[in-house]
Amino acid sequence: MEEKKVCTLEDLKKAFGGEIVDLPGFSSEMPVFTVRLRRPSLMAMVKNGKIPNDLLTEANTLFTRGAAGSMNTNISNPSAMKDMFDIIDALCEAAFVEPTYKDIKSIGVELTDEQLLAVFNYTQNGVDALKQFHTDRGSSTVSDNNSNA
Repeated sequence: MEEKKVCTLEDLKKAFGGEIVDLPGFSSEMPVFTVRLRRPSLMAMVKNGKIPNDLLTEANTLFTRGAAGSMNTNISNPSAMKDMFDIIDALCEAAFVEPTYKDIKSIGVELTDEQLLAVFNYTQNGVDALKQFHTDRGSSTVSDNNSNA
């Protein structure tokens, strides 16, 4: 039996740097949008005010039902839909490492709904949550490469 080793600080630093993942692209000319994402702590985001108190109920619904379940529940409630996307926006702010979400928005680029949902799914379930996207499009280029972190 192999002996377990304690995680080193360097391993933690590398893991916190995120992993390279392929999100849905913007067009047929750019079918994949490759970025570095990390999985932020939602509890820490709440604690640090990244998710305001008035959005906590919607955040709870989003994280327990998932984005698709929340959208189905809130489709006829524009206020709840806005709250859901505000939460996903905050999640993107915390998840994007390279490029940063702020940098993406600063050049006037808005992520597509499919990309936003892919980021949400990644933050909840890791890179495995994105494999169906790549399988559906005939690609298996999801990378869990942590190098360059």
